[in-house]
Amino acid sequence: MNVNIEPHWKTALEPEFAQDYFRELTDFVRSEYATCACFPPGPLIFNAFWQTPLPEVRVVILGQDPYHDVGQAHGLSFSVQDGIPHPPSLRNILQEVQAQTGAAIPASGDLTRWARQGVFLLNTCLSVRAHQAFSHSGHGWETFTDAVIRTISDRCRHVVFLLWGAPAGRKAALVDSSKHLVLRSPHPSPLSAYRGFFGNGHFTACNQYLQAHGLPPIRW
Repeated sequence: MNVNIEPHWKTALEPEFAQDYFRELTDFVRSEYATCACFPPGPLIFNAFWQTPLPEVRVVILGQDPYHDVGQAHGLSFSVQDGIPHPPSLRNILQEVQAQTGAAIPASGDLTRWARQGVFLLNTCLSVRAHQAFSHSGHGWETFTDAVIRTISDRCRHVVFLLWGAPAGRKAALVDSSKHLVLRSPHPSPLSAYRGFFGNGHFTACNQYLQAHGLPPIRW
């Protein structure tokens, strides 16, 4: 795994790259990609970091691991590449955006348009073996992405963290809520969306907070 990462992130995360756990993670990921089909494509593992440099982060949306079917994952949580049907969680996210903003549901599920506005679309694991959910968990990615969340909390101000589902919600402990806004709700998956994701008001509340701190709203 080549750690080809945006320069601001590279500087901030340099201590992590020197740790034993990250070297072991790198060896594991390289072996997996050499011997198995894995997603996203290697050059897109750190796509979220390229699309949203650290100084530009205004919102964090935390997913779990990448989509594990062919052609879907491209390094942004919940996002799929152009031409790929919306997976169920993404469909529910876009439905809720429509309910809160009135915006039409776009044909494309590519959320790069959000990332380029400062929405950091982070998964807790940045890679996965094809058709095997959570297959790269427990090998160091979680340690790394926890460090990423702490870095945002420490170095940025007035960031909105949208934490959907219990695993994401536990990451609130990594965030300084005295200078950031943390919003939690059930996950947008079909299993839990009707238990509180729908109607959570997060997209509206996010923009209200940003504007209250002199920052432009996200065009969801």
